[in-house]
Amino acid sequence: MGVLTRKKLPSFEIAMQKLEAIVQKLETGDIPLKQLVRIYQDGLAYEKICRSHLDRTAFLLEELHADGHVEKLLEKEKNA
Repeated sequence: MGVLTRKKLPSFEIAMQKLEAIVQKLETGDIPLKQLVRIYQDGLAYEKICRSHLDRTAFLLEELHADGHVEKLLEKEKNA
């Protein structure tokens, strides 16, 4: 089963751990070509998952900032 065919995508942290493990495997250079391609494809899928999480987070932060929520939180922290 491929990385992206699951119903629920892994969290950013899990996807990042998987991606880091894949990079380590690829850096060893001791992988047969067919397996290397499969691992590389998995790496691309996990990269896409990480990017999706980061894009959603950036969007949410922009929305919070536009609504003035960020400024309110910073002001509360400053006065605490």
